[in-house]
Amino acid sequence: MSQHLLHTPLYDLHVNMGAKMVPFAGYEMPVQYALGVKKEHLHCRDAAGLFDVSHMGQLRLRGENAAKMLEMLVPVDVIDLPVGKQRYAFFTNEVGGIEDDLMVTNFGDHLFIVVNAACKTEDIAHLQAHLLADVELEVIEDRALLALQGPKAVEVLATLNPQVREMVFMDAARIELLGQECYVSRSGYTGEDGFEISVPNSHAVALATALIEDDNVEWIGLGARDSLRLECGLCLYGHDLDKTTTPVEASLLWGISKVRRTGGDRAGGFIGADVILTQMETKAVDRKRVGLMGQTKAPVREGSPLFDANNHQVGIVTSGTFGPSITMPVAMAYITTSCSQLDTVLFAEVRGKRLPMTVTKMPFVAQRYFRGE
Repeated sequence: MSQHLLHTPLYDLHVNMGAKMVPFAGYEMPVQYALGVKKEHLHCRDAAGLFDVSHMGQLRLRGENAAKMLEMLVPVDVIDLPVGKQRYAFFTNEVGGIEDDLMVTNFGDHLFIVVNAACKTEDIAHLQAHLLADVELEVIEDRALLALQGPKAVEVLATLNPQVREMVFMDAARIELLGQECYVSRSGYTGEDGFEISVPNSHAVALATALIEDDNVEWIGLGARDSLRLECGLCLYGHDLDKTTTPVEASLLWGISKVRRTGGDRAGGFIGADVILTQMETKAVDRKRVGLMGQTKAPVREGSPLFDANNHQVGIVTSGTFGPSITMPVAMAYITTSCSQLDTVLFAEVRGKRLPMTVTKMPFVAQRYFRGE
């Protein structure tokens, strides 16, 4: 293993738990534990899984015009984001492509931003290049990030602070856990109810240890994290999203706030707005992101070409796996718009064979975010 790989504050804990460590986004990260990817996946669906996502970038934006500045870079309503709420966003470029996707939280005295590990250096430079005079960017180096996901996550975390029961999906708050202030959001990347917890590095091992001691909790590695997010129709940057893919092509119109669309005084104003808003108005895109479900048991992986019944290549798979929760192969792909209708049968080429797949509505597994009783 390369000595140049970085370690999260929980590295030794992963090794002691028997994790298989692999290079990922410049870090040495656990891909699976003794339980194995399939069992980890199913345990998260049935109970609660604990993920180390400390490799992600954590940032703060401060200043009276911090929200205004961020709205220059994302097609999302940041100015009216209530205190204690979180929102999904993405940086766009001049051609309407997506530079990265991210989460933005309003903590009142600052905006808290979490960006993808593989993009964080570029994201930090992008933000610095567009800072307004009264806005300060802080790169947070002294906090780890944990995700506790699954139907029993709230019961587990409530043993440390019952305040988390009062939160609903996309709420965020400063909450004391084991005597330390943590940034807790009720959100995640599995489609399940759960929480993401930003915790001081010095406190990370103690918090992770307390959580994993609960019988409902198992460590979950990168392998199951990927299959969990794919079953629930969630994009992975660098695979399902990239600099050449627009939000319209990516079927992410829900991520463009109404106030940032045409017709209002805050419409547009973000990088690439002309391209994206024109595509929204005309619906003129040549390809679309769709879900595919296999008709055989053979998994179809990223990079597999897709063909129509007339043997014309019409697309390519960007994420694919065997879905442990539904015991069927699932995939995301970009395909020619004319072939994107639900129930269309396409054929994925895998090792010289053409395997039938059906264009299917996503998510493949129902999302179970907690939005209130």
